[in-house]
Amino acid sequence: MSTWSSRRKYLYAFIVIVVLALAATGIIFSFFYEAPSCTDNKKNGDEQGIDCGGSCTKLCSNAFLAIPSPSWVRFKEVGPKLYNIAAYIVNPNKKAGANKIPYHLSVLNNEGFELASSEGIFDLPPGRNTMVFIGGLRVANQVPVRAIFEFTKQPEWVPGVDTLANLDITDKNYRESTTESSLDVTLRNRDPLVVRNVAVYAILKDKDGNVLDFSRTIVDEISSQGTGIAPFTWPVSHLGKVISLEVLAVPE
Repeated sequence: MSTWSSRRKYLYAFIVIVVLALAATGIIFSFFYEAPSCTDNKKNGDEQGIDCGGSCTKLCSNAFLAIPSPSWVRFKEVGPKLYNIAAYIVNPNKKAGANKIPYHLSVLNNEGFELASSEGIFDLPPGRNTMVFIGGLRVANQVPVRAIFEFTKQPEWVPGVDTLANLDITDKNYRESTTESSLDVTLRNRDPLVVRNVAVYAILKDKDGNVLDFSRTIVDEISSQGTGIAPFTWPVSHLGKVISLEVLAVPE
């Protein structure tokens, strides 16, 4: 009897020790263990790279095409020492976009001296090109000869779809007189939902494809299966040089 009693005590003691050891292991594990996240600077969980791919919102670099430098940057005098500036940005990714991309713009004289600058952020929607438009930038008492537009941080790409895929540009009615020019762009919404806050950019080009002028406007709302007009005006005549028009519509 004493032998069985002793064995039973040893068994109970062993069970207690195992339970305590497991509890201690759990406490230690929970204290030191860090659950995989998309911001821990490590490749873990189902990530395909460091903090990218898998369940992370950010795409890995091998999942998208990088943005080249802006296709072009142009400026246009709109008043004494005031210039509108546009940078045309191409998105080569049909199913990926980037938000809040920071940029720096410099306006230079013929000696490369910076006359004015501007900084900001812009969004690049999936599957769509866009234009960064800076209106009424004041420039110093010299004539600018070029502008440089640079990304100050590489875009962080996220998967997405074109939210304006059902928005069509059905008409572009350009007119000009000896003193002014105007353009009415008609947009048709094939979506069953109302489309709101659409930024529309107009680019006027000559016979050689050179940019003559540009502008930006906002269409507040286009009803389901309805149409909306994006109006543009310029207080100058383009002297019959406008041969082609390009219109970009992007979410505001």
